Amino acid sequence: MAGNHSDADDLAQEIFLTAWRSIASFRRGSSFYTWLYRIAVNTSLTFLRKRSREKDRAEFHENMAGIDTRRDASFSPEGSSSRSELRARMDEAIASLPGHFRASFVLVVNQGLSHAEAAGILGCSENTVSWRMHKARKILQARLKPYLGEVRS
Repeated sequence: MAGNHSDADDLAQEIFLTAWRSIASFRRGSSFYTWLYRIAVNTSLTFLRKRSREKDRAEFHENMAGIDTRRDASFSPEGSSSRSELRARMDEAIASLPGHFRASFVLVVNQGLSHAEAAGILGCSENTVSWRMHKARKILQARLKPYLGEVRS
C-alpha cells in the first residue's frame, strides 16, 4: 500500500504512535482489533492522500512552469520572458478564481495544507474542499491553456 519499504516502515510507526497516543480513547467494551484496524486504515488513507497531494502539487507547479530548464536543451534567456509572462498570467488566473475556489486552492497548493486542514479553516467539509480544488484546476487549465501551449511549442 505504501509503495516501498521505507514508506511502509514510516507508516507502521505512525500507526503505532497514533494508537499509543489514543489508547485512552479505547472503549473497553469494543474489540481492540477493530479499534487498531480503524486507526491503521485512517492513518494509511491520510498517508496516501498526503502523498497524492504532494505529487499533484509537484505536477501542477511543473505544468504551470511551462518548461523545466534542467531538462530542456532549448532553454535560452529569451524563454525567461515567456516564463515570466506565464507566471504573471497564472497569478492573474488564480486571482480571478471565484472566492471559495481561490481560498481552497491557495490553502492547499500554495500553503501546502491538507484538504482536512483547509476544510477546518474554511468551515466546510473535506469533500467540499476536494470538489473546489477539482473545479479550480479545471478553470485554471482552461484559462492558461493558450499560454502553456505557447511556451511548450
